[in-house]
Amino acid sequence: MASSSIFWFRRDLRLNDNPALLAAMAESEAILPVFILDPKLIKTKHISLLTLFSSGGTLICCALPALLVSLGAGAVMASVVSSVPQIVWFSEHKLGVFIFAGVMLSISGFLQWKARSLPCPSDKELAELCNKTRVNSLRVYFFSVCVFFIGGFMAFVAPWLMS
Repeated sequence: MASSSIFWFRRDLRLNDNPALLAAMAESEAILPVFILDPKLIKTKHISLLTLFSSGGTLICCALPALLVSLGAGAVMASVVSSVPQIVWFSEHKLGVFIFAGVMLSISGFLQWKARSLPCPSDKELAELCNKTRVNSLRVYFFSVCVFFIGGFMAFVAPWLMS
């Protein structure tokens, strides 16, 4: 039995379902736990949040108002704008909102593509959860891209077609 071991936590601090930690505990008298915060994980989280925000901005700016007006609910849109007049800012700055959203969606898409081959945990349940999370993340990304294109159509193409 080794007198001491160093255990490296990579992504999370799981204790009870971590086979490598359990093996280190069985083979050592003392364990020195080490966790190194990976800046890539933080950067990915922030970019995902910014992408979601920018996609939401395109939804508020153009897709939602166009949907309400096309459904004959222009009065609903008018009452929303009168209740929250800050929404008008998105429409006034739609080009900047769309450029920002497009850049963020591009970065997020690149990170999704890059993360497709990252390893999942060795535990069967956690590996299934990891894969399920990846699929759900991809669904949210594609939904955001669809909202972006619908909003872009309603903001830029539909007014041009109607004139």
